[in-house]
Amino acid sequence: MGFLRNYLNKIKPNFEKDGKLHALHSLFDGFETFLYVPNKTAKSGVHIHDAIDSKRIMSVVVLALMPAMLFGMYNVGYQNYLAAGTLGEASFLSIFLYGFLAVLPKILVSYIVGLGIEFAWAQWKGEEIQEGFLVSGILIPLIVPVNCPLWILAIAVAFAVIIGKEIFGGTGMNIFNPALICRAFLFFAYPSVMSGDKVWVADEKILGLGNQLVDGFTSATPLATVGQGIDPVTTGTSLCDMICGFIPGSIGETSVIAIGLGALLLLVTGIASWKTMLSVFVGGALTAALFNATGSTPISWYEHLVLGGFAFGAVFMATDPVTSARTETGKYIYGLLIGVMAIVIRVMNPGYPEGMMLAILLMNMFAPTIDHFVVERNITKRANRMKH
Repeated sequence: MGFLRNYLNKIKPNFEKDGKLHALHSLFDGFETFLYVPNKTAKSGVHIHDAIDSKRIMSVVVLALMPAMLFGMYNVGYQNYLAAGTLGEASFLSIFLYGFLAVLPKILVSYIVGLGIEFAWAQWKGEEIQEGFLVSGILIPLIVPVNCPLWILAIAVAFAVIIGKEIFGGTGMNIFNPALICRAFLFFAYPSVMSGDKVWVADEKILGLGNQLVDGFTSATPLATVGQGIDPVTTGTSLCDMICGFIPGSIGETSVIAIGLGALLLLVTGIASWKTMLSVFVGGALTAALFNATGSTPISWYEHLVLGGFAFGAVFMATDPVTSARTETGKYIYGLLIGVMAIVIRVMNPGYPEGMMLAILLMNMFAPTIDHFVVERNITKRANRMKH
């Protein structure tokens, strides 16, 4: 890698002030700092240095998302062949390749539109390119149905980056998770591509793979049947299918096992807070158990935790260090309330069986308030101890 470092050092003056390519300084700086940890050091004051910077943190999160993304690609192909009645004739490779080719355009659109806006914004403001979209760019394709049109996805990504992040000051300043802002925009602006029975199974033939499904084909998600008061187990969906992920749903949200592998990486590396993650599941489990005991929901509490985007949201969305609570006690409260609100929305609003998105966005708004009261409580307790 030494030759690459030397080459970057050689062309770097062209991108600095008065260089002939100074207009592209932000682009070069973003590329350089993505490859190498910046070697700039503070010249005054006392600073605490960490061995990992934000770009490296984002890279770990992207790696943690890989199991969910790869399984999501396979499941897209699996659902297509299953719906077409040709699953028994398909090989593992053809199933995965079909899903890969169906999902890849969404990933490309997400990154091209999102990073394009990030680069243009940074150049316009004369600032460094921010690294937050490294994660948002892969999260967004994983939380949408496979049949979401690319042009609609592009509009939603642009909205999320500009309105959800840049107007607040960029990465680290936004109060809402940009990926969830994107999903919320899609849900309310284009509800027909985010809900219903026709959006979950890819219905096109890709490079001779898969099958074009017959007109009028529909496939409801198990969580949608719950909203209708039906236990998905009675319609042929087993608990094993729910956990493994062989069910219709958003691309990256179906497999609890794949999400669990990502969670393990985030916890081992210390990137995500186990307090927030655990609290979401505890809050969801207790609330679901309460509704189940009163007969308000047709499924068991543990089925709520493995269906829809609950596990994905708990692992990758609720633990976002920018938009979640930052005090240690606040993380427990924040996560617990997300779990409670997600189940309450699911059960109390049959028209909207998936409640994780709204629950996290709502608690994003209250995270600073939670931290404020936790800090004030600690200050009061310390002041009282000093009096005694």
